[in-house]
Amino acid sequence: MRGKHNFDARGRQFLSLNTICVVLVEPQGPRNIGSVCRAMLNFGLDDLRLVNPQTDHLVHEARQMAVSGTTLLENAVLYPSLEEALADCSLCYGTTRRFGKYREDMIHPDEAAQQLLPEASAGRVALVFGREDKGLHTSELDLCQRFITIPTDERLPSMNLAQAVLVCLYEIAKAKGQQAGLEHGRKKLASGENLEGMYQHMKETLTQVGFLNPQNPDHIMRAFRRIFGRAGLNEREVRILQGLWSQVDAIQRRLDQDQDSDA
Repeated sequence: MRGKHNFDARGRQFLSLNTICVVLVEPQGPRNIGSVCRAMLNFGLDDLRLVNPQTDHLVHEARQMAVSGTTLLENAVLYPSLEEALADCSLCYGTTRRFGKYREDMIHPDEAAQQLLPEASAGRVALVFGREDKGLHTSELDLCQRFITIPTDERLPSMNLAQAVLVCLYEIAKAKGQQAGLEHGRKKLASGENLEGMYQHMKETLTQVGFLNPQNPDHIMRAFRRIFGRAGLNEREVRILQGLWSQVDAIQRRLDQDQDSDA
């Protein structure tokens, strides 16, 4: 069943992308379609819709470019019109490089990604891409509520279809990581409470072993705070450091006991 959220092996909730579909209108190149499948698999999407494709999307060239995304290629749903492809979508983003009277309020892919993810939690959202040579017609953009444009150089403003899809999906994946509290989509930083607990333990331990001046331990501790702040510690790394200080504490206790015994 398609849901709004998923959970990882540790029961942590993360945003799901399974309510976002990619719609290609009259795609002409099988290699482009295959490359789109690969890009979708790269970034966790699996709903591909083809509107009146001008080529057989299951030919060898498409499969060759899809690589591990062949299943997405085979499961792609074909529609005779864009209106039918978008029938179950509550919000549609049309992509275009042309500006004009009916193509206003353009946003870039990064802006679209930030807007799109909350909407995808409430209903199905579509990313609509046009033909390789002509893009989307104005009548097709009329079916979309928002417009995305990729800021390209004027010497060659039109992007390859699969590359345009890749750029948009990358921004969605990046925004997903940011909204889930991840750094660069990979690393969830430790809470301030746990960091402060680790720093307090560290100060006590390093003071006990004589590394810090008990009269002014914060002088060196501020340097450690800057070092670890640049590193951006996650919860696991904080636990590792806490284990290190605990081990140092244990060694110091044994040394103190040995000294007492000798005395």
